[in-house]
Amino acid sequence: MIEINLLPGARKKTRSGGPSFNLGNVGEVFKDFTSRIGDPWMLSAIAGVTVGLAAIGGMWFYQSRRESSLTEREQKAVQDSTRYASVIAERAKAEAQRDSVQRQIAVISAIDGTRLVWPHIMDEISRAMPPYIWLRSVVQTSAISADPPEVQAGISKAAPKPGAPRGGPPSSDESVLALQVVGNTVDIQALTRFMKALEASPFLQNVTLVRSDVVMQQGKEATEFRIDLQYEKPDPAVLRTVPFTVSVR
Repeated sequence: MIEINLLPGARKKTRSGGPSFNLGNVGEVFKDFTSRIGDPWMLSAIAGVTVGLAAIGGMWFYQSRRESSLTEREQKAVQDSTRYASVIAERAKAEAQRDSVQRQIAVISAIDGTRLVWPHIMDEISRAMPPYIWLRSVVQTSAISADPPEVQAGISKAAPKPGAPRGGPPSSDESVLALQVVGNTVDIQALTRFMKALEASPFLQNVTLVRSDVVMQQGKEATEFRIDLQYEKPDPAVLRTVPFTVSVR
């Protein structure tokens, strides 16, 4: 600040090379600044700017850390996917092979389950026959299943029969093998022993004498009988299996 001496006789101050500053005015400027700071609007503006800068810095720091974490997780997921892709493909291939083998085993089991039914029936009837009895016929009286092995194994569904109700449960009589034995005897007691032996077989059940008539056979009287019976799946405990080997030369 430039000062002018208006008092006579006072010593003139030497003019300096630059403007002179009164240090006493610095206190006034600082006082004016502090008075402005005490203004609530100024305080609100300063606080808002400070909070905004702090929020921006915090958000930038948080987003940077989150971006770094997501990038690391993405890289790890890509590595895991590449690593286990071949394992997943091999597993799917193994499961497909397993399902194919299971279907083939089911078909084989369905075929093998009925393959030895008639040999067992004929063997049991032959074992139960006492002397003085001879047979004329052994026929199946139940319906013969025309379903393929895939249907019997449960792999595919059978085509509905004409006139059959849709969604209805299958008849229980269709799964029971029934047959009729026709023969002759000259001893009625032998017929009784024959029926008891058939009923005692683990492969046969419901042995019933349908009719018996006196007929002439080669000039002699004989009794012609008809017996109805059903095949029964035996208890596995009564079955005996033996190894089957074939020598190849």
